[in-house]
Amino acid sequence: MNINLQAIREIFSRDLFAADAGITVDSVSEDCVECGMDITERHLNAGGIVQGGAIFTLTDMAFGVHSNLARVCGGKVGMTVGQSCSISYLGTARGKRLTARSALLSRGRKVSVYRVTVRDDLGNPVADMVGNAYTFDAEKG
Repeated sequence: MNINLQAIREIFSRDLFAADAGITVDSVSEDCVECGMDITERHLNAGGIVQGGAIFTLTDMAFGVHSNLARVCGGKVGMTVGQSCSISYLGTARGKRLTARSALLSRGRKVSVYRVTVRDDLGNPVADMVGNAYTFDAEKG
């Protein structure tokens, strides 16, 4: 697979919700995608900690990039979308940046499963998400 990080960043910059949240695609390989987000005041909930939706959006972006990697790298594969996700919040972010790291757990012809872990820049575990993805036929999606 020919991975071009700049091209992948360009494609996923069109995910305006994630872009507005300040999420960046930091590194990409066949085995792992890392996305990051600097924590700002807009990411905090009323209690002053990172809002669960901000953390989920970060995991969803890493999941989306990884599950669509073959397609955006020129493979004859249809679009892949999230089918279901389960997230566990493990602890409060204490640092200034969050990093979501994805890993492929299983790949079938149509359904694949990814795990995305989130840590802050101090190494504290923040969240763990498992997502099931569904891939459409290339001519349909």
